[in-house]
Parts: sequence; C-alpha cells; structure tokens
Amino acid sequence: MLKKMGEAVARVARKVNETVESGSDTLDLAECKLVAFPIGIYKVLRNVTDQIQLITLANNELKSLTSKFMTTFCQLRELRLEGNFLHRLPNEVSTLQHLKAIDLSRNQFRDFPEQLTTLPALETINLEENDIVGERPRPCGPRASHCLQFLPLPSLSSGAHGVTGHRHGAPGSDLHRHKGQGEPSSLRHLSTGH
Repeated sequence: MLKKMGEAVARVARKVNETVESGSDTLDLAECKLVAFPIGIYKVLRNVTDQIQLITLANNELKSLTSKFMTTFCQLRELRLEGNFLHRLPNEVSTLQHLKAIDLSRNQFRDFPEQLTTLPALETINLEENDIVGERPRPCGPRASHCLQFLPLPSLSSGAHGVTGHRHGAPGSDLHRHKGQGEPSSLRHLSTGH
C-alpha cells in the first residue's frame, strides 16, 4: 500500500517538474490517485501558472476543488475533471474567464453547475454520466444581454451515455448564448447524463 502511494506521489512530482522544465501550457495529472489537488504544487508552479491553459485531473478521486485552484489557474482554456467524485464547483469558477471547455463527465453532480453560465468564453460543457435532474440551459432571445434560460432535461434527445445537446444538432437542441447585438457566443455544446 505504501509503495503504491509513494509511486503515485513520485508520478505527480515528475509530471509537475516536466511542466515547469519544458514550459508546457499543459499540466496532466490524470490517473494519479489524487483525493485533493496537492497544495505543494502551487509553490512549484508559481512562475508558470500564467502559461498553463489545460489542466487534466481526469480519473482521480477528487471530491472537491478549492477556490485557490480556480483563482490560481484563472487563465485556463480547458479543464478536464472527468471520472472523479465531484458534486459541485466552488463559486470562484467564475474567475475562469478564458475557459472554453470543461469536462465534468462521470462525476456526482445532481444539479447543473450554474456558475458556468457566467463564463463568457465557455463553449463546451460535458456532464454525461452524472445524476442531474431538472433543467438544462437554453439560449435566450437574440437581444438578450448575456442571459441563459432553462429547459427541462427530458426535452433533449437521449444518447447512449446520457442526454446530449449540440449547437449543430436537431432543432431545439441549440445551446448557445447571445450577447449584445445578437451575435452567438459560448455554450455551443452541452452533454448531460441522468
């Protein structure tokens, strides 16, 4: 048991060091048996956090993410959190103003994380294989200013792994937001599971 834990810690350290040394814009900590984002990583990455645009924490055992994670990596373009035990996101997810895609599939969400509707650049949300019930986002009228209405989930077409909506899908499945003068922005793709 201790040997496996030691291997997991060494793997995380190796991946973090690779990111720092290579100046990569990606931090890949998938399948590292993480139950929380290691606090020590903030210090190691402090000189390169501004350049990291993609973080993968897929297939770990995360139950939550802290507000510090969101505010430290506020320049992220993509966040992959699939295959964890997450059931909510911190309110500070609103600091991810450049985020274009977030994968929350195979987690434990019961409610749509509404904080995501405030992100201006967001185009894709994957919530497949969660237990979300109730409503999902629907675009507002073309003159609406950054608003997002909700539509009951059953109105989406069922896929093999849950419910999926696409911008270029069937009529009624468009999930894009309109801002200002009616130009579409964000939320082009939403996948939910129930």
